[in-house]
Amino acid sequence: MSLIIQNLGKSFGNLTVFKDFSLEIPEGKITCILGPSGCGKTTLLNIIGGLEAHDSGELKGFENKVISHIFQEPRLIRWKSVWDNIDFVIKDKFSKDQRSTLITKYLEMVGLKDFKDYYPDKLSGGMMQRTAIARAFVYAANLLIMDEPFQGLDLKLKISVMESFLKLWQADKRTVVFVTHDIDEALYLGDDIYVLSSSPAQIRKKFSNEVPRGDRKFRDSRNFEAEGKFFELIIG
Repeated sequence: MSLIIQNLGKSFGNLTVFKDFSLEIPEGKITCILGPSGCGKTTLLNIIGGLEAHDSGELKGFENKVISHIFQEPRLIRWKSVWDNIDFVIKDKFSKDQRSTLITKYLEMVGLKDFKDYYPDKLSGGMMQRTAIARAFVYAANLLIMDEPFQGLDLKLKISVMESFLKLWQADKRTVVFVTHDIDEALYLGDDIYVLSSSPAQIRKKFSNEVPRGDRKFRDSRNFEAEGKFFELIIG
């Protein structure tokens, strides 16, 4: 099954961001979208997530999707602890005991159980983003939208946060649409990778990552063959 974006149109005044744009998103996989700054990547995510209206076209299969978001910045509530930031998104959906079980599970999976009572201003950037990831996964969504969530992290933190994300994703294999400008991130995480042109955006290339997920290492030689094929597609 796939989610379909068909003949999408979106303009801001005289700027046409999308015109007759179509994209297929397979369910249960991580779809990465690459493209130059200003090509409409974030706008596309906002349209998919219902945060931005589109002018024309159809979105098929999204009607009954419950959506969660991970943004570039963690967007934690600064006066709430790690525990309460996560609890905030499910407090009206589960009993107190159910919430406690869920939050404990996800904090353990992202390595933050011992930091549950910390407030955002006492956390590192990586810890804040891991909190945001746990919050997104604890929410009973079947479509996850990520807008450059690893940007600004140093290499060690980036790898740690991506590993936390993958641990959670492997547990439920929810559908993910992931925007990045980093080819290494795309090759490490993505199943399908779309390269967009400048606006009005069109799909310049599509790359299906054939390296088994268990064989991928971030910036590892085992990705070189895939990266070479990827660059051939972009340049060719």
